[in-house]
Amino acid sequence: MIAPHGGELVNRYVEESAREEWLEKARSLPRIQLDDKNISDLEMIANGAMSPLTGFMGAKDYHSVVDTMHLANGLAWSIPITLAVNKETARELKEGGQVALLDLEQQILAVMEVESIFTYDKKEEAQKVFRTTDEKHPGVAYVYQQGDYLLGGPVHMINRPEHPDFVEYRRDPAQTRQIFQERGWDTVVAFQTRNPIHRAHEYLQKCALEIVDGLLIHPLVGRTKADYISAEIRMKSYEVLLDKYYPKDRVLLSVFPAAMRYAGPREAIFHALVRKNYGCTHIIIGRDHAGVGDYYGTYDAQHIFKEFSRDELDITPLFFEHAFYCTECGNMASAKTCPHDSSAHVFLSGTKVREMLRRGELPPREFTRPEVAQVLMEGLKNG
Repeated sequence: MIAPHGGELVNRYVEESAREEWLEKARSLPRIQLDDKNISDLEMIANGAMSPLTGFMGAKDYHSVVDTMHLANGLAWSIPITLAVNKETARELKEGGQVALLDLEQQILAVMEVESIFTYDKKEEAQKVFRTTDEKHPGVAYVYQQGDYLLGGPVHMINRPEHPDFVEYRRDPAQTRQIFQERGWDTVVAFQTRNPIHRAHEYLQKCALEIVDGLLIHPLVGRTKADYISAEIRMKSYEVLLDKYYPKDRVLLSVFPAAMRYAGPREAIFHALVRKNYGCTHIIIGRDHAGVGDYYGTYDAQHIFKEFSRDELDITPLFFEHAFYCTECGNMASAKTCPHDSSAHVFLSGTKVREMLRRGELPPREFTRPEVAQVLMEGLKNG
């Protein structure tokens, strides 16, 4: 099986026998309430999804990642994983001390060793990570509104974040790896999504399934833009699609607890490295992966892989062009396989599809499976 990034799958959960001791310690420490993005990052650090990270980044790793897309030790890593606080909170803490990390209901999640407290240049991070300083970009807006100081140091997870939803689909990297091993999957392709799966996505996935043993459909259920279709509706649409149109013994549906950053190319690298930790050997990188608006070129998320050697990423990206249904070919195709002009191509924007569904209109079968469209239409109507 493919090795985790850095060679070892991190586990930052405290031993059950020591849990009460850690809780008692946490109650006497200064406290920081995390937002939903911080909680997602904390969970993924603790369960090994962000291996080799053992905590939020200190100054050396932060600056190295922002500047070079590598950790200070030279290991590839494209997105800064940080915990920001305001000036008042930073003054209350000391390097070498500890702080308790709380969820949105003030419940203790973890204790963090505060190894470094440092300031940073928000505009520099925005430009280098998101390729823009425009505050209309959701990732940039988040950086601009967060605190002016960053805390770095390892974490000790005491309590898992509470997730009443998708319980049967929440699997840590150690669990997906075990499932892949039990099923005899030596090669596994990951499909990252934050949207319902339409026919073009299905085409990419099934093309990939021709060359690997298994497919991990790994929808992101952390924080996204408010105008997106909810994770609950999306999950129902995945279930009906897989039930009718996919081989059950070659596909695993499991949720990805990350928050979207909309960092386009850099986030594509991040998604690849994290999926390697889940046990995937391949990842599908399509059109405008992790993009938003017009901030990135259509295939920039594919081009960025050329900046890394095959060995340092150690996961194989599968690049696909935009797919569509061609009425002349009579099947799904892409510019690489279809000789016909765009007048024969069935393509609808996400906005157009949502408008149709809200009006109670089913999109054409060539664009989406009718069972999926029905789930989305009912969900949007009730929402």
